Amino acid sequence: MKRGVISFLTLVTILSLRLFADASAFELKSPDIQVDKPIGEKFVYNSVGCSGQNVSPELIWSDPPEGTRSFAVVVHDPDAPTGGAGFFHWIVTDIPASARALAQGAGAADGKKLAAGSLQLENDYGDVGWGGPCPPPRAGAHRYNFTVYALGLERLGLPANAKASVAESVINKNALAKAIISSRYGR
Repeated sequence: MKRGVISFLTLVTILSLRLFADASAFELKSPDIQVDKPIGEKFVYNSVGCSGQNVSPELIWSDPPEGTRSFAVVVHDPDAPTGGAGFFHWIVTDIPASARALAQGAGAADGKKLAAGSLQLENDYGDVGWGGPCPPPRAGAHRYNFTVYALGLERLGLPANAKASVAESVINKNALAKAIISSRYGR
C-alpha cells in the first residue's frame, strides 16, 4: 500500500510540474525602461521644474491569459507625497486584445500611435496621455510601476473624463492578470 501511495504522489508531482512548465507567464518588458534602474531623461516630464522630452516608453507584453478581451496600461508613482494615493502618470484602457505593445511615443495627447479604440485618460498632471516622472527635488528616487492588465471585457465603459483612481479601481475589478516592471527616477 505504501508503495502505491508513493507512486501515485510521484505521478501527481510529475504531472503538476509538466502543467506549470507548459503554462506561459504574462510578462511585460520594455527596451526603454530597465528594471530598478533610473528612467532616462527622454521619458521625463517637461514642466513643473523638469526638462525631459516627455516621451512615453515602449512597452511590450506577451502570453496574456486565455479569455483576455482587452488590455489596460497604468503607470503609477506610489512614492508621490499625496497622502497615500500616489501619482498616476499614464492610463490607457480599451486596448484591443490583439495588441502586444505600445510604441515609444504612443502616449502623445493625440493618441495617433495607439490602437484604434484605445482610450487615454487624464493623468494627475491634468494632461491626457503620458506625463513622465518629475518628483520633487531632493525627495530621493521615486518608484514608477508600469503595469499592463489583461481584462475580461472588451471595453470598460469609462467616460473620457474618468479620474485615474476610478479607472484603476474598475481596471482591477476586471483584471484577469497583470504584469509589472518597476523603475525609478529622482532629481
